[in-house]
Order: sequence, then C-alpha cells, then structure tokens
Amino acid sequence: PLASAAGDPLAGHAVGNLLLHGLTELLGDPVAALDHAGAMLGAVGRVLPMSRQPVGIEARVRGADPARPDEVRTVRGQHQVAVTSGTVESLRLTPAAPAACAEAVSAVRAADWLIFGPGSWYTSVLPHLLVPGLADAIVSSPARRMVTLNLVAEKETSGLSLPDHLDTLRRYLPELKVDMVLADSTAVGDPVAVERAAESLGARLVLAPVAVTDGTPRHDPAALGAALVPVLGADR
Repeated sequence: PLASAAGDPLAGHAVGNLLLHGLTELLGDPVAALDHAGAMLGAVGRVLPMSRQPVGIEARVRGADPARPDEVRTVRGQHQVAVTSGTVESLRLTPAAPAACAEAVSAVRAADWLIFGPGSWYTSVLPHLLVPGLADAIVSSPARRMVTLNLVAEKETSGLSLPDHLDTLRRYLPELKVDMVLADSTAVGDPVAVERAAESLGARLVLAPVAVTDGTPRHDPAALGAALVPVLGADR
C-alpha cells in the first residue's frame, strides 16, 4: 500500500516518485535510478537530479492557517509546500547549498537551450536556482534560455500573477537572463504586463495556443511542440 501515515515523508507523493525512491535505495545512486527508470519506459532523452544529496524544501508561508491569516510559519516538504493554502513569501533548500549533480551541470553547459517550466513554480522550477553549482552553470552556459509559463496559478502560487512568476525567477537568481518567454495566447490575458516582465529579464514574449481545447488548464503536448519548433530552430 502507498504511504499515508501522518508525518510519513513519502505520504502524498505520486507513484512515480515512490518508484524512483525505491530504485535509488536499490541502486544506491539517483542518477542510476533515473537512467534505469528511463530505460524501463523507453524514454528518449535523460532525466537528471539537481543534486545527488537528499534535498528538502522549506517555505515561509503567510496564512498557512486560515484562522491566522497574518501569521508567517515555516512549511516543510515538497508536498506540503505544494498544497499550502497560504502565500509563499520565501523559499529555501535544506541543506541550504547542496552540491550540484555533476552530470546535470555538464548537460546545462552543453545545452543549446535551457527551458524553465511549465511546472509547479515553487516546488519544481525555482529549486534548481537555489543549488549554487547549478545556478552558476545556468548563468554561464552559452545556451539560450526560455521560460514556458503555466496556464493558471496552482495552489502554491495562489495570488501570483504571470508577471509575478517571472519576477520570482529574477528574485532567486538576479543574474539570470532569458531570451524568450512562451505563454498561451488566451491564458495570458492582457499581455502588456507579461511583456514588460519578460523584457525585465531580457526576453521577448511569444504567444501561441498551447492549451488543450476542452477548457481544462493543461498544455497540449502537440500544440506546445508545434510552438517550440520555430522558436528552438531560431538562429542563435
């Protein structure tokens, strides 16, 4: 059965995460575990961790307790931060400066493009910017950089506008420069504020219909791929 006991660090995680946890324990290395999982699925490409060390997430959250909307408390753990009902005011890793995965650093330095998002902003996108060695590689890489914005705010980013999403990237990695920001042409609403936020990162805004057409806030893989083709094929 899946872990569900209160306080269990695995509770609330997706089955895929539990599988990777088991493979890591079996093989003794997260890179080997990810490579093995990729081979099992016949995946094209490679998934790499940002660090080989076990890394936790802590957030300072205002209003995590609805009965105390002005109270700021520390929320620990990826799942707990992702489902918090308050406003995330700051994010940190534990340990604060984990060693970057050497394979991930090499991949970043050799890449043509670095693409941030879509994904959970505080628990999937921003943590990579908090690993010093990986952050340095991101800043110094000769690759071009793109941010793919989410379609709607998730629970962890409730109240965070699309321009705010871009502002948080600069907040956690001030040296970050971006070439392009991709957003859904409908979900973006008034593009002026998003365009200004993109320009503050050095980027131009690209709008395209990348959402599924049934009204649910999900990216359409085929539409997203079609939007990326002319962008990623642009001259350097």
